[in-house]
Amino acid sequence: MRNTWIVLCLLLCTAPGVGAVSQSPPVDPELRALLMEAVSQADSFSDAFDAQVWLLDMSTRMHRYIPDEAERLRFLRLVHREATRAGLKPDLVLAVIHVESLFDRFALSRAGAQGIMQVMPFWKNELGRPDDNLIDLATNLRYGCTILKYYLDLEKGDLRRALARYNGSLGSHRYPDKVQEYWYRYWYVRD
Repeated sequence: MRNTWIVLCLLLCTAPGVGAVSQSPPVDPELRALLMEAVSQADSFSDAFDAQVWLLDMSTRMHRYIPDEAERLRFLRLVHREATRAGLKPDLVLAVIHVESLFDRFALSRAGAQGIMQVMPFWKNELGRPDDNLIDLATNLRYGCTILKYYLDLEKGDLRRALARYNGSLGSHRYPDKVQEYWYRYWYVRD
């Protein structure tokens, strides 16, 4: 019942024309704890060679979205770090970002979601971190990857349902289909 309530609140928050919602939905305490832990940690690549191979491959693919090489590599390092820290495939996270914001770190939805992974600002208050900047790439990626991983675990590995939860559209196939299409078309890396 609690998950139904959360989904209903998220759907209301992301519905067109509802950008002025003043209350935040109730948050699962386990997800709140995971986010608290995530925003207080910092990780880096564990295997430099694999990271360099991944960075070169993704940098080539991403050139059209972020033309400046230094900015692109910084962004890709952050994606790799935060996705790996959360236990997600970095290329999947790139697909989510592609769909959510088209790599625009200043993206703002009608519902108020912010940044590269379109994180709702109520999370900052839930975590007692009202000064966190969701436009900051590292912060936004930390929040977004942690939330996506939580939903993936909640759905016992069902990526489609986890993506729908992330988007607040559980029950609809449109968002998961689009993310998976972008993942396989643009970002997928074989293990």
